[in-house]
Amino acid sequence: MESIFFVHITDIHLSKPGKQPLFGLTMSDKLHSIFAEIGKLETKPAFVVVSGDLTHDGDLEDYRFLRSFLQAEERALGVPIHVALGNHDTREPFREGYLEEEPSDASYYYSFMNDGLRVVVLNTQVPGSHDGYLDPEQLRWLKGVLAEPAPIGTILVHHHPVVATPTAMMDSHLLQNPQDLAAVIEGSDVIGLLSGHIHFHNIGLLNGILCASADGSAFGLDPMAEGVMRMVERSGYNYVLVKNGQMIVQPMMVPGEQRVLVEYDLKKLQAAHS
Repeated sequence: MESIFFVHITDIHLSKPGKQPLFGLTMSDKLHSIFAEIGKLETKPAFVVVSGDLTHDGDLEDYRFLRSFLQAEERALGVPIHVALGNHDTREPFREGYLEEEPSDASYYYSFMNDGLRVVVLNTQVPGSHDGYLDPEQLRWLKGVLAEPAPIGTILVHHHPVVATPTAMMDSHLLQNPQDLAAVIEGSDVIGLLSGHIHFHNIGLLNGILCASADGSAFGLDPMAEGVMRMVERSGYNYVLVKNGQMIVQPMMVPGEQRVLVEYDLKKLQAAHS
């Protein structure tokens, strides 16, 4: 059985040129650096998948810029780039600006095949919230997709992770109904789950199935910080290999100084909004 290698990127938080940069950083430059590293690989990936937070503000012009940016990277790399939506994304501007469709608030999820590997891209976003949830309609669709096994298995890509983190604060950012997802994929050909949202590498199991979150392209978070949300100037992504019926993940980091960008005291934030 031949192996398949691809790249998983997440939380790119792009904005159109001319906007005030988040943390003073140009996120498109950070993402371009990742694609430049991928372009140097001896083995070309079969595809790239981006698991949400495609833009920071979710504006129409941001998605138009995202479309042109990723199209240029696709041409340079010579492989397709697939995307999922995250909590910072908005559906109507995404469909109009990125997909060039009529604006619609319909949920965005789909599947594709690559040399016998099936990738299912889910939408865990809850409009107007940072929470993650898989609605019953999407879970029914997923069950139908998984009813027929793929030749070498299925990988799910979604924004909100399901694996517990080092802190209670970051555990609050997980998918709210992982048990519903676990019930649908039980006994199926799913070999792995890939996600983002938490802005650090985090690997664990969901009922014995490997789950891997990736560091953010735009910035990282300190996974061990208690009571604060500490943003760090750091970029990462995952190399993913499917081999012998398994998903194998190699976390990658872009070299940098890893300085603290900003730190939010959660108790003070809660007091200010109470």
